Amino acid sequence: MHDPAAAGDPGETAVEIAARVRSGACPPDAAVVRTLRRIDARDHDLGAFRRVRAEAALREARDLAEGADLARLPLAGVPVAVKDVLEVAGESVRFGSAATSAAPAAADHELVARLRAAGAVIVGVTAVPELCIFPTTDSSFGITRNPWDRSRTPGGSSGGSGAAVSAGMVPVAHGTDGLGSIRIPSADCGLFGIKPGRHLLPGGDGADSWYGMSESGPMATTVADAALVLSVLAADPALARPEPAAGLRIGVSAGTPSPVTRLDPSLAAALEQVADTLLRAGHQVTRARVPYPRNPLGLLARWTRGPAGQARALDRSVLAPRTRTHTAIGDLVDRWGLVKDSYEQRIERDMRALFADIDIVATPTLLRTAPPAARWSDRRWLPNAVSSIRYASYPGIWNVLGWPAASVPAGQHPGDGMPIGVQLAGPPGSEATILALAAEIESLRPWQRTAPDYTGGVRH
Repeated sequence: MHDPAAAGDPGETAVEIAARVRSGACPPDAAVVRTLRRIDARDHDLGAFRRVRAEAALREARDLAEGADLARLPLAGVPVAVKDVLEVAGESVRFGSAATSAAPAAADHELVARLRAAGAVIVGVTAVPELCIFPTTDSSFGITRNPWDRSRTPGGSSGGSGAAVSAGMVPVAHGTDGLGSIRIPSADCGLFGIKPGRHLLPGGDGADSWYGMSESGPMATTVADAALVLSVLAADPALARPEPAAGLRIGVSAGTPSPVTRLDPSLAAALEQVADTLLRAGHQVTRARVPYPRNPLGLLARWTRGPAGQARALDRSVLAPRTRTHTAIGDLVDRWGLVKDSYEQRIERDMRALFADIDIVATPTLLRTAPPAARWSDRRWLPNAVSSIRYASYPGIWNVLGWPAASVPAGQHPGDGMPIGVQLAGPPGSEATILALAAEIESLRPWQRTAPDYTGGVRH
């Protein structure tokens, strides 16, 4: 018998699921049942999930029907996947590493607790690269593949979350972003994903948050779904319904972050197409030059320092060779005091000058489309680092600053058919503006919600 939940059907959005459950049109476990069928049918060749909580998720969805006022829950019955970096009660937190403990967490992380309190059902834990360091997703737990092309990576480090949403297994997923780890897989998988600014969500300044560089955020097939989840994570209902932003001053910048990087012309063309759309929509669109730091060592130092802090409690002999090298460099960075506040202060001063004349800046999200899906963790550190820099250099500056940024789908590459993303970034507190502008782009340039194999569509 044909099962639409397992075949070419992208499924309801989170907004639609929650509305139907709240109205009583369907029980809270209905979408969870469909989600688990999709995961069973689709994940065997994608590897998006490290752990699927089938029995627990069904039990929790049915408990929701008995013990909650469903009409008050913004995420009533919505299946959500959580990246393998947050505690989910009863599940281990592995950070993609065999060196971490397999012991189950005793309680939910605050963000997981907020999702549950809003009526979401956690259906599984998604795959990440070891310690979430690199923008491709593979580890000792396996290789995660891109639903648009299984020979390609879904990006990283929230690659499992990106693959799960892009394949229509879940409508929304949690990710974290330390140097683009939400925006990179969102661009690679044709999704909308947003990294909020620093301190909008509960978090810390310790090693697990890469000393304030990493933030949690949603990845979704629609801006409305991402906005809804972000509003729950931030405990700010207004974010679910951002006011339309008319007449914004938008700076468009295709300049590359480093002289050793090159932007694929097709990705530059996609940015121009989005800029033309926004100009016709009545926004003020001008050319801008993002003041990327001339010396990248400050950013590279921060990239190594956070994972090194995480690794201090681990048996490093169990880590992959590239991770051992990366964390050893981070130890030296810490010992020599190479992470200096003055670096961030200079970038912020220059960026404030840029934003004196604009409200939002638009750049490419990536320099090229997704690299191959492979055992990158078996390769030496230097090839991994060089590949990362040549592929995913745009997002990192916004992590150093702690300012909000998002990736918006912007079409497909004419050569390989892979998704392209455009990055929108703004000053502190501009999350609602970014969401509103992204929603406008979505309405003017609608995108395919899930990968072709999961919509009944034909790959071009």
